[in-house]
Amino acid sequence: MSGGNFLFTSESVTEGHPDKLCDRISDSVLDEVIRQDKKARVACETFVTTGLVIVGGEITTTAYADIHQLVKNIIKDVGYTKSSYGFVYDSCAIVNTIGTQSPDIAQGVDIGGAGDQGLMSGYACRETKELMPMPIMLAHKLTKRLAMVRKKNILPYLGPDGKSQVTVEYKEGKPYRVNCVVISTQHSEDILNRTGKKITKKSRDEIIDKVIFPVIPSKMRDNKTKFYVNPTGKFVIGGPQSDTGMTGRKIIVDTYGGMASHGGGAFSGKDPSKVDRSASYMARYIAKNVVASGLADKCTLQIAYAIGVAKPVSLMVFTDKTNKVSEKRIVQLIKKHFDLTPRGIIKSLNLLRPIYAKTSAYGHFGRNEKEFTWEKTDKAKILAKEA
Repeated sequence: MSGGNFLFTSESVTEGHPDKLCDRISDSVLDEVIRQDKKARVACETFVTTGLVIVGGEITTTAYADIHQLVKNIIKDVGYTKSSYGFVYDSCAIVNTIGTQSPDIAQGVDIGGAGDQGLMSGYACRETKELMPMPIMLAHKLTKRLAMVRKKNILPYLGPDGKSQVTVEYKEGKPYRVNCVVISTQHSEDILNRTGKKITKKSRDEIIDKVIFPVIPSKMRDNKTKFYVNPTGKFVIGGPQSDTGMTGRKIIVDTYGGMASHGGGAFSGKDPSKVDRSASYMARYIAKNVVASGLADKCTLQIAYAIGVAKPVSLMVFTDKTNKVSEKRIVQLIKKHFDLTPRGIIKSLNLLRPIYAKTSAYGHFGRNEKEFTWEKTDKAKILAKEA
């Protein structure tokens, strides 16, 4: 997408979305285990539906986690505290089906090999200050804003479940304007009109004013920008009552909103010996440093591993013709300055910490919190110097 005129769309979901609730639970289990045992092997999966949470997967550890209490605390914190939501923290059933990791896998991982085969992707571009694609960054900011106005009672009728979608118009390959914004948010019946089939115009205007306008820059919207708020009319029944949720079903929301390739492996619930997660973080770290260094305006990175083998079986860089030096030279610099073995990734990004619950909503990339070490650009100067 180095040039041309086109529309591009990305979406995000709130922390109360059923799939994101599962990601939060899985990552919180990981955090609790890794807090006590840095040598643990964790692959935690969660499933939710009306009145039921099932936590499963494979965990090998000396740690103890009170799964039932942990799950209840998360559901409460996310906001499922009212019976009207059809899913409440203090009355849902919680089933724990966690087992242990296969010793066949462990014998390759314990010596420093990758926890599985697979390919991982990383991406960076100059569309935003975060060096991320604009559509996904705006979509995340909208869902974060939805959660904020709910929790601070600015719009007290909102529920925990919600989605956003942003369509950006590009001209000559660069963001030009926001063409369309979609907000679908769970709400109470208080804001339905007399027919009971739609939210009132007043509440629609409030959501546009309190959620959309503070996020979408005025210079990026015009009188042709379309706003769709709960386009089906109403969204009273939401969360696990309306849709089942599972860990790892929002991988495009978690990454680059479809603007870049994806290896296919989900992140949440996996300890950093799983290269699905750690190598994807490293790929983002490298791509961001390449762009920050000025070597390219866009950078897509692909890394591939074989299970039990420490070094990658392949490394590819694609800059979409925006590179200032050859892609071959960029690959050479990456191999010199970044350790791509699982142990090297864990050490350089400091991944053996209980930092993962925070990643479970609003994207794993483009964040400025201290936990997100893969967002640092500390290698940019040396890359630029040696190029």
